Amino acid sequence: MDWQIFARRMAAMAHDLLEQDSVAGTLDRIAASATELVEGCDAAGILILRGERVQTLAATGPMAEESHRLQERLKEGPCFDATRRRDGERVFRIADMTELQQRWPAFAPQAAELGIGSMMGFLLFADEENLGALNLYSRLPGRFTETSETAGWVLASHAAVALSSARNHAQLTEAVATRHVIGEAMGILMARHRVPENEAFNVLRRQSQDHNVKLREVARQVTELGALPRLG
Repeated sequence: MDWQIFARRMAAMAHDLLEQDSVAGTLDRIAASATELVEGCDAAGILILRGERVQTLAATGPMAEESHRLQERLKEGPCFDATRRRDGERVFRIADMTELQQRWPAFAPQAAELGIGSMMGFLLFADEENLGALNLYSRLPGRFTETSETAGWVLASHAAVALSSARNHAQLTEAVATRHVIGEAMGILMARHRVPENEAFNVLRRQSQDHNVKLREVARQVTELGALPRLG
């Protein structure tokens, strides 16, 4: 590993991540960067756990997707562990899938049948927030060394910060859009029913609560219909 070259490529990747215009774009770029930056990495993916369900957020190919599905079915595997554990280990590595793995006895042989020779999993986090796991795969056994693990850890650390920033930006953008549509709906109700601002907002809120519909959706329908929607 030429660490000077690695550092330059990491800097370029960090800039590239900031240029992404969506969370999905950021996730896809993180996964692609793993195959470009970590020696021996043939495929990469990002998953999160929702209860016992595994959701693939990004994958560079079927190897990563099939591994995610296998771990979900078995409830076992390094990436599964990485997303579950908020404390302790944040990096997992299987050097050779063909060898007996006492920690993942069911997963390793079945992963080998998928064509996975070795793999690593890294917890993605920023300020202790669990964002899921970055998973790296090689077709050959023994391809991931301690040097590969260090490179993967550096990549995952930078990626977690970029992902957290992208998520925060997306949430802020959604909040601004929500505020705008609610304000527009309130203006329609104020003009139509000649009520003050606080009463217009209370009307929207009651409609939302009474019919278990999100406030933004009620407001959107008001802007489209020019009046309160008839919700069953």
